[in-house]
Amino acid sequence: MALEFDLPKTVGAFALIVAVGVGILLTMPMGMGTDTVLMMVLPSMAVFGAIALAIGVKHGEYRATQ
Repeated sequence: MALEFDLPKTVGAFALIVAVGVGILLTMPMGMGTDTVLMMVLPSMAVFGAIALAIGVKHGEYRATQ
């Protein structure tokens, strides 16, 4: 049984991972300030995650054709 990811499932999983990461950083007692997390960490997590996702999808397409 293979995992069947389509666009809505992939976007949902991506958003969930970023939201959990940001939520943990916001609730840490010794963490960074809210402004820092929302203005610096959140965008960088989203951009890096999108790049990694794109590379992973392209690699999966390549492996599927081999």
